[in-house]
Amino acid sequence: MSASGRSITDLFLLLVDPSVPVDFRAWDGSGFARDGAVGSIEVRSPRAIRYIATSPSELGLARAYVAGDIEIEGDLHATLVALLAGFRGAVPWGSLLREAEPWMFRRPALPPEEGTPRWKRGLRRHTPGRDAEAISHHYDVSNRFYEIVLGPSMTYSCAVFPREDATLEEAQAEKVDLICRKLGLRPGQSLLDIGAGWGTLVRHAAEHYGVRATGVTLSREQAAWAQEAIAAAGLSERAEVRFQDYRDVREGGFDAISSVGAMEHIGTRQLGSHFAAMSRLLRPRGRMLNHTITRTSNAQRHRAGPFIDRYIFPDGELQSPATVAAAMHDNGFELRHEESLREHYGRTLAAWVANLEAGWEAAVAEVGERRARIWRLYMTMSRIGFERNMIQIHQFLGTNTSGEGGSGMALRPDWESTGQHAGS
Repeated sequence: MSASGRSITDLFLLLVDPSVPVDFRAWDGSGFARDGAVGSIEVRSPRAIRYIATSPSELGLARAYVAGDIEIEGDLHATLVALLAGFRGAVPWGSLLREAEPWMFRRPALPPEEGTPRWKRGLRRHTPGRDAEAISHHYDVSNRFYEIVLGPSMTYSCAVFPREDATLEEAQAEKVDLICRKLGLRPGQSLLDIGAGWGTLVRHAAEHYGVRATGVTLSREQAAWAQEAIAAAGLSERAEVRFQDYRDVREGGFDAISSVGAMEHIGTRQLGSHFAAMSRLLRPRGRMLNHTITRTSNAQRHRAGPFIDRYIFPDGELQSPATVAAAMHDNGFELRHEESLREHYGRTLAAWVANLEAGWEAAVAEVGERRARIWRLYMTMSRIGFERNMIQIHQFLGTNTSGEGGSGMALRPDWESTGQHAGS
């Protein structure tokens, strides 16, 4: 009970419309049930209130969920969508403070999975060392865990669904092949893949397009897994994934460069120097495809919110499509094509969450229940973000156009009619 004798349910209904189609119950015995409820929320202990009161934002709610002090049963996606629709708007802090008691403002111990706050990491973001730490935090969790979530493709980026009924594996195969087609890959060419992950694109390009494919990643676990997969596929003479910072790549004259889900880790201030470096690594008329998550507006902040920053992507930054396009355009590239894949990422995330739920026991055994809960929450929230156009994802294709104006491009885009595996 609060100081005025109100129940936890009363406090909940200060924030959410009473008609919201969810069941609610709290440790103090209060609660309600709704006909046709899409899910059930349970506040299991006073510690949940302490997390929220001491960090009244998404971070406090996330801490309570990760620690298991708030449980959501039923369809997590549908429940969160219903809560968003029923949220009353501006938090009535005056009303809430009148209900507060001193114990609510004693911060509990934070979940051990939570990363260092941004202000404690220092002022210099996106140095090679700090980027390596951030990548390791996110990707060096467990290759087995990623196998459970991502499925056989081991592709951790937005898929491209060629049909309404396409499976995740079909959609991921279409995505990597579409990238190869947009890059115009041909046998004997060379490809550099920035942020190569577990090497799926590298292997596909080498096997089906006959190119020499080199990938780089700052995750040791990814590089080791990728090299084993390359060897198992018999592609070691044409493909490799290195544990290496993209800034340390010394070769030049690549025919094509792909960057799929890597730019989110680079930082806004570094975009110009990044694309200038990529342009220098390409031969004249070479192509670069940049596949990246974006904000919906230039007016939005670039840095990730506190939950994402502490638990998922330390130092992550997202820019608007216009910012990304300008950075490419002003630093060596002629932009030739742009495509939004926003709806595809909602579908991709839904499939990943389904994989996680199907393999829940194995995932918990691999990384622990709290980390599995982090990923369930993160992917579900991200799915909602893409579905509601709160965040977007775009592919940008640029050419290193020659001094004589040669782009190497056809008069009209030809990748949709080329068909899969042009080089096989």
